[in-house]
Amino acid sequence: MPSLPRPQWTVSPGLSDYAAALADMEARAAAIHAGEADERIWLLEHPPLYTAGTSADPAELLDPRFPVYDAGRGGRYTYHGPGQRVGYVQLDLTRRGRDVRAYVHALEGWVIDALALLGVEARRADGRIGIWTDDEQGREAKIGAIGVRVKRWVTMHGFSLNVAPDLMHFTGIVPCGIAEYPVTSLAALGKAAGFAEVDAALAEALPAFLDKLRPSD
Repeated sequence: MPSLPRPQWTVSPGLSDYAAALADMEARAAAIHAGEADERIWLLEHPPLYTAGTSADPAELLDPRFPVYDAGRGGRYTYHGPGQRVGYVQLDLTRRGRDVRAYVHALEGWVIDALALLGVEARRADGRIGIWTDDEQGREAKIGAIGVRVKRWVTMHGFSLNVAPDLMHFTGIVPCGIAEYPVTSLAALGKAAGFAEVDAALAEALPAFLDKLRPSD
């Protein structure tokens, strides 16, 4: 079958209001479903906040020091804030294969491939959603989170990658319901990459990610 057009690539400067971004994402998903807008990959950064997924356990909100939003995505509590690259991935799985499990696997692989380009060896972990690596003390640590919603076969939300956030901000929650593993970042690993380098790595790894989503028939 002919290749699909490349999704629109949008990078928002500064800190984006979460509620406004959520409304924008909902509107864009409806427009994509209706054939009135292109697919989109939206890279942005939020002010400090916590989001609750559909499986969030209130006991895991340890210290609501920042605003808490109901995200509508799968998963539990997560943190967004300055120094973290958030990627909202809005693709039409009707055109790219109606397989949510394959989509999540490919999304994880995209972030892992981008991290490899930045000199970080990252991986998946059996039974634990997200992106994992070894921290500066040799412990398994989470460097990126995955949270996905699919509405009428259009994907919403996506990933967050810790570039240089304040890692103490994660202590207000049990991140993604996993208490026994620490959180790390590119900065904590001694990598000097900023958003420009991270975005360039994501762009370089994008074609392989999209190739994995081609429908089989």
